[in-house]
Amino acid sequence: MPNIEFGCLPTAIGSMPHTNPSEACSQVSHYLKDIPAWPQLPKRSFLENMCVQFSQGFPGAIIKEDSIYIDRSFDLDKPLEQLYAAYLENDIDKYPTNPDYAAGLHSFLAQRNLMPMAVKGQITGPVTWGLTVTDDSRRAIIYDDVLSDAMVKLLRLKASWQEKALSQLFKNTIIFVDEPYMASFGSVSMSLSKEKVISLLEEVFGGLSGLKGVHCCGNTDWSILLSTNVDILSFDAYNYAQSLSLYPSEIKSFLDRKGTIAWGIVPNDEQSLARETASSLKDRLEEAMAPFTRKGVPFKQLIQQGLLTPSCGLASLNTTEAAAQALELLAELSIKVRKRVT
Repeated sequence: MPNIEFGCLPTAIGSMPHTNPSEACSQVSHYLKDIPAWPQLPKRSFLENMCVQFSQGFPGAIIKEDSIYIDRSFDLDKPLEQLYAAYLENDIDKYPTNPDYAAGLHSFLAQRNLMPMAVKGQITGPVTWGLTVTDDSRRAIIYDDVLSDAMVKLLRLKASWQEKALSQLFKNTIIFVDEPYMASFGSVSMSLSKEKVISLLEEVFGGLSGLKGVHCCGNTDWSILLSTNVDILSFDAYNYAQSLSLYPSEIKSFLDRKGTIAWGIVPNDEQSLARETASSLKDRLEEAMAPFTRKGVPFKQLIQQGLLTPSCGLASLNTTEAAAQALELLAELSIKVRKRVT
């Protein structure tokens, strides 16, 4: 799939505060006509928690009350063998994401009135999944060679399945790999090398033929994510604009290879939303872009190779009305920004 110049069109990170999937989908398609994203609904069910959502089919996975862990007392050899066989044969239909785990995705796939430029999906990244899900002795599975390898292969199959499902709606697809835990990279709580992170992400990206993004909603070492084959870098520009500005040469190279930056400029908390307008956010966005223009990246290029999103998922909002307000601000802001360069 060719890289698209999005020109700062709006899209979403994924999660919504709704419990009704069709209501969430209609809100998304109303405000994000060009690049709608299927809604994750963690308030509907614990199965839609970002790490549980893509766990279906993982050997030994136990979901109990509000927790998920891998039970090693099971004989994992046979399910591991099945997973590897599906991976080697690229049999992605063996590991779908069912409606119980993603009601918003299945409701989204049933829509027939979309006329988008692209459709967007998302999957939890291997670093975040592997650090969150533990075995029964509370050890994160990313530090276990066998389980870590199985985890990244399952996520690759899930990402491929989702891309194939979304491509039935529209040929241009975008899949974001969500990596909030990359904000801990380099801290004592995460003993992973740069090479390990890159290889895990590349394994998941390898299952995708459309555009692939990576989203981190905190401060991280952006050079690591930019060292992968990622097409879209998504970050929280509302709270962490400064963090990306420390990597001007890497960003320049990324844009030169036709990469896209998704600027998460609309806040996802009620207090901040209440005090922002499309004009104030436009000023804030231009401020976030200024360090790059000062380093020789043309403003027009940042707009052409840009997307606009909320700072992170919208499930953090208390009401569906607040989500509508965030998306409305986002759509308004996109129109303002696009006018600026036409």
